[in-house]
Amino acid sequence: MGPLEGIKVIDLCAMVSGPLAATMLADQGAEVVKVEPLGGEQMRHMGRPFNGVPSTFYSCNRGKKSLALDLKSEEGKAILRKLISASDVLIQNFRPGSIERMGFGEDVVRELNEKLIFVSISGFGENGPYAHQRVYDPVIQALSGATDIQADKETGRPKMFRVIIADKVTSLTAAQAITAALFSRERTGKGQHIRLSMLETMVGFLWPEGMSGMVYAEREFDPAKATGAMDLIYETKDGYITAGAITDSEWQGMCKALNREDLIADERFASSLDRVRNSELRKQITANEIVNWNSTEILERLDKEGVPSAPLLKRTEILDHKQIVVNDTVVRQEIEGFGEVRQARPAARFSETPSEIGVPAPKLGQHTDEILTSLGVDDLELNALRTRGVVE
Repeated sequence: MGPLEGIKVIDLCAMVSGPLAATMLADQGAEVVKVEPLGGEQMRHMGRPFNGVPSTFYSCNRGKKSLALDLKSEEGKAILRKLISASDVLIQNFRPGSIERMGFGEDVVRELNEKLIFVSISGFGENGPYAHQRVYDPVIQALSGATDIQADKETGRPKMFRVIIADKVTSLTAAQAITAALFSRERTGKGQHIRLSMLETMVGFLWPEGMSGMVYAEREFDPAKATGAMDLIYETKDGYITAGAITDSEWQGMCKALNREDLIADERFASSLDRVRNSELRKQITANEIVNWNSTEILERLDKEGVPSAPLLKRTEILDHKQIVVNDTVVRQEIEGFGEVRQARPAARFSETPSEIGVPAPKLGQHTDEILTSLGVDDLELNALRTRGVVE
């Protein structure tokens, strides 16, 4: 039984930011109903499907029930109203103003269920020149400064993360905010409306060190010109590793592992601040030494000396790495129709109310009958709704 057992969540979202947040809640025991338009949300149609389900859709929607519903019809809206009345959380990520035009704005939702946690995820916030625009992850990376942080150090050309990082950071933020609001409701009895934007979430995520030069207005500097950037990738004789030395003891260990004890007394690297000021020179010297070793050998020496280090794994190597295997970080399940399905284990491990990966991502409308029956719709009415194209 997960920590959110008994909590009912409506997922009205598409793509990644909202659905992944709802999946995290499902992993923690919440009952999540994914309400989709007839034909399914966009993510169902992206990527190569296996047993009718693309892999990214599966990972973003596991553990949910699917209700395919025509929300343009009055009958469809009536069903959603019933669902809202019986739920604890509603998550939507339409553009600002859309949910109100659909007839489910804050005032309507609050009248149906005053204790509901109503979550609105947007790309840019509800105001400003970008508020009306469609949004995808690269747009947020561009506006948040992420592409500047990722810029090529040699050419200065901006680069993007090669994963949809803004969506997923927003998912994590939304899931945390929802549990905080549920906790507040437990104490006060009041629901509330949570509004968060991908842009503000990403700026906050990048701020601590990515925007360090703008923290103190009296000492402002361009963070892009800061030394000590974290491109700690070193080539070896047979591959690549990473290794970092911040404290004095770690730097001394690095020098010993590389057989360069002479550097310990070098005034250019005597303190942490000295090593930051001369970081490029320090990293170049380190690189010139590491390239003379095989990966396994130098990693063993670095570990023996207490220097944080690791090999650079290819994604295909992660499944079999001892650290991953020993901790069951990747869960392998035999799922009917899919065979072995691999998913990353929910990272938070609860001692008393463990999270778990439940049922697979649903087929479109797979649970329509079950959900409507729970709302008091009888078989005759259900068949009529299906015939009229209200549900699928």
